[in-house]
Formats: sequence, C-alpha cells, structure tokens
Amino acid sequence: MANYDALLDRIAKAANVARDEVERRIEGKRAKLSGLISKEGAAQIIAAELGISFDNELMKINELVEGMKRAHVVGKITQIFPVRSYSKNGREGQIGSFLLGDETSNLRVVLWDAHHIDLLNSGALKEGSVVEILNASMRNGELHLGAFSDLKQSSEVLAQVHTSRVLIEGSLLDAKPGAYLKIRGTIVQIFDPKIFEDKKNPGQQRALVNFVLDDGSETIRALVNERTLEQFGIPSADVFSLDSFVRHKEALLGEEMFFVGSCKTNTYFNRVEMNIEKVERLNPEELIVSLGRN
Repeated sequence: MANYDALLDRIAKAANVARDEVERRIEGKRAKLSGLISKEGAAQIIAAELGISFDNELMKINELVEGMKRAHVVGKITQIFPVRSYSKNGREGQIGSFLLGDETSNLRVVLWDAHHIDLLNSGALKEGSVVEILNASMRNGELHLGAFSDLKQSSEVLAQVHTSRVLIEGSLLDAKPGAYLKIRGTIVQIFDPKIFEDKKNPGQQRALVNFVLDDGSETIRALVNERTLEQFGIPSADVFSLDSFVRHKEALLGEEMFFVGSCKTNTYFNRVEMNIEKVERLNPEELIVSLGRN
C-alpha cells in the first residue's frame, strides 16, 4: 500500500487535484471495470486521463507500482546476486539481478540482456555503485530490464538508502506482488508435498508444500519448501515420506502463527501467492494481552 499511496500523492500534485478526488476517480474506474483491475492499474489509467505520463519520468522506488512500463529510477546497488543460467522452450540464456535501494525503499532488479549482465560479470557495476535505469518494467514487484532498457552509472550521490527488504507487518489485504509481508494467520488447509529433482544438484530431491492461510481478512495460497518446514518442527526426511507427513499435517491444521514471506503473482492461476521464508510461534503471554485489547 505504501507504493500506491506514494503514487496517489504524485498524481494529485501533478494534476493539481485533491487526493480524495483522485482516489474517488480510481474507485470509480475499478467499479466500471467490475473490479477486474488493481488499484495501481486504475491509478495509472486515471493519471493518463488527467494528462500525466510516467514514461521515463524520474521516480522514487516507493512510487513504482505493478504494471509500469518505461520506468526511470536512480538507486544504489546494495547486493548483487549470482548470475544464473536458464533453459526454457529450447532457449538458453542468463539472468542477472541485484538489490537496488534509495532513501524511500528498495527492490530487486532483474537483468535479461547480455550486455547488462556483462556489466556485473566484468565488475563495471558492483555493490555500492549508483546507477540510473530507464525503460524498465515492473513485474511481480521487481524491476525488469530488457534489450531496450538502459542501465548506466550515475553521478548522483545517495547517502542513506534502504539496504534490506522493507518488511510490512500487516494483513493479507497487503499481499501485493513484491511485498515482503509478516502476517498472523491460521493454517486452514495443507496439501501433500510435491517432490522434484534439484536441477542444481542432480540426484537430490526437493519438496514444496502448499498451505492455505487465513488471517480473518483474506485467504492466500502459501508455498513452503522442505527446509523452511523444519521451522514448523517437521524434519526434512518426514516431508519425503507421505505416512510421516500426514501425521504432521494433522497436527498443523488449525495452528495460528506469524508467517513472513514474499508475495508474487502465480501467472498460471492469476493469483497472488506467498512464499514463506520464516515462521514464528505465538507467545501465549502476548496472545493473552492482544485478546484483552480486542
């Protein structure tokens, strides 16, 4: 919601229109489209109707929203991830990525073009480099650069930047693509593990388990791998044994915990899902205090 709020402020200021009026128009547009468009998408339509274009207009990271094209941003590289190879539909290539931060927020930048990836491999861009990005697109809360995107060194000085992911402690109503979220929810459904071979380590098996979480405001499909399941008290070996896993499954159903993870769009089902990275058991004393406040 922070990105959406920042976008609202920018539209209102650029159009010299009250913020409430901009929000009213956005809700009207969503209603006209039967709610089939997100608030962020409707905001971009309203901006265009007001004569405002965000194409290659320099923006802060917290103003970038899902679906933006030709995004323009300046930030500092705070972490570079290993370049990895992929093979899909007979095509092979490499993907590079890094964490980019400014004084408002941060996000992952994904590189698909060989020239951009060479900038990382050669050391021309490194952690601490301030870069300018143009013609990038926002997908799944990440900034994607293709062959027509521009990535170059910037002379701008950025002193204070966000160096780690911004954690939102909220509800499932905040589960937007790219959000790093902490919610308190209940496990209402657990599916059997999906076992597959680890492509990076042939001969080794990995597992994914799908949960459905409910926090009273919404439900969401959540994915957990066998390593994270150890935080639930389930040994990795038991995940690969259906009989053993069923016993853990019965014990976990109805459990209420804190869940921390990143949100992404499952394009096949067109829904937002949560990749769980960490779980925390509820502290009984804190729970009693919380219930007393309600």
